Amino acid sequence: PRAEHMDERRVCNAVSPHKDVDGFHVLNVGRMCLDQDSMLPATPWGVWEIIQRTGIPTLGRNVVVAGRSKNVGMPIAMLLHTDGSHERPGGDATVTISHRYTPKEQLKQHTIRADIVVAAAGIPNLITADMIKEGAAVIDVGITRVQDPVTAKPRLVGDVDFEGVKKKASYITPVPGGVGPMTVAMLMKNTIIAAKKLLKATGLEPLPA
Repeated sequence: PRAEHMDERRVCNAVSPHKDVDGFHVLNVGRMCLDQDSMLPATPWGVWEIIQRTGIPTLGRNVVVAGRSKNVGMPIAMLLHTDGSHERPGGDATVTISHRYTPKEQLKQHTIRADIVVAAAGIPNLITADMIKEGAAVIDVGITRVQDPVTAKPRLVGDVDFEGVKKKASYITPVPGGVGPMTVAMLMKNTIIAAKKLLKATGLEPLPA
């Protein structure tokens, strides 16, 4: 949470780019967009790791990213569509980005043809089974706290109708327990990478793992 008088971009850029483990500094964002080595935002990097380690093919595949935030949707799209032979390899996919003003029927026209759907709009049940083609991979980044109609207790839900979509998808991530833990893991990995680089710059060697 931030006060209205605070400039989010100014705060992010006040952090040294070498210690920017969130990957929000303008230099790290710029380097990422130029396919150069940089601190990657933890959630998009977590999505990338899920795709890579699961072996989901991206080369030439159709991808839809629902959500265009500068910290999640945009970086995910960058990682998936950029050249795989560059300094910071990308997925060589054909990526379509939707946002809050994309009519749902128009979004469906894209998702129904997509090999991979990444839902990161923060809208519960935005992606339903009728919008997904058979065998598509679905990664749910959304996280919204809603009141359970049965227990009346708050619970976390994603952007995807999990129970319906899982019947058609070849891969699907749950909420909670999917992208969330990967975000934490990638944040810790960024922290270790940053610490090692700073130690090396000062002439010190990090302890062996």
